[in-house]
Amino acid sequence: MSGSGGPETRPSLVAGLGNPGPSYVDTRHNVGFMVLDRLAARVGEHFRRHKGSGNVADVAESRFGDRRVVLAKPRSFMNVSGGPVAAVLRYFAVPATEFVVVHDDLDLGFGTVRLKRGGGEGGHNGLRSISRAVGGRDYLRVRFGVGRPPGRLDPADYVLRPFSAAERAELELALELCADAVELLLAEGLERAQTRFHALSP
Repeated sequence: MSGSGGPETRPSLVAGLGNPGPSYVDTRHNVGFMVLDRLAARVGEHFRRHKGSGNVADVAESRFGDRRVVLAKPRSFMNVSGGPVAAVLRYFAVPATEFVVVHDDLDLGFGTVRLKRGGGEGGHNGLRSISRAVGGRDYLRVRFGVGRPPGRLDPADYVLRPFSAAERAELELALELCADAVELLLAEGLERAQTRFHALSP
């Protein structure tokens, strides 16, 4: 498939952030991957290594309604997500401001979903890497709250730990809610998605 094309054929791109490998699968830092897995499952697609962008990401391509969508999971570790995301953007000719990143957020309570365009990275190394690689911060973000670490636990250790038993009991519903937010963002835009999901999530 060629990555060229005008605005009418250019896909929407959603990048989910996480770390590769089985030891990270169920950790808080991997909620971006988890949400994309649910989006792919909704349209019956599977992720495959994408040779066109240099084998740096796993990609699933499909349609959500009448919109062509590319879901991308970098094959690199979180802190160097920017290179793979930029490579996929170039291949599919998606502007550096017109893509979505789904990621964990320490500043939001567990399961809270927030959407925004641009702004700072809040100490998130994956976002910082993407901002550097694409040359700016003015892209869309879907933030999934994982809460602050208890006590004096280092945030870097906290996000690499699995969810608690209490969180796991609610995790599936929260991930599906976040996937709903991504779909509404793609279909109806940021303002409509914010209006709906910011009201749902405290």
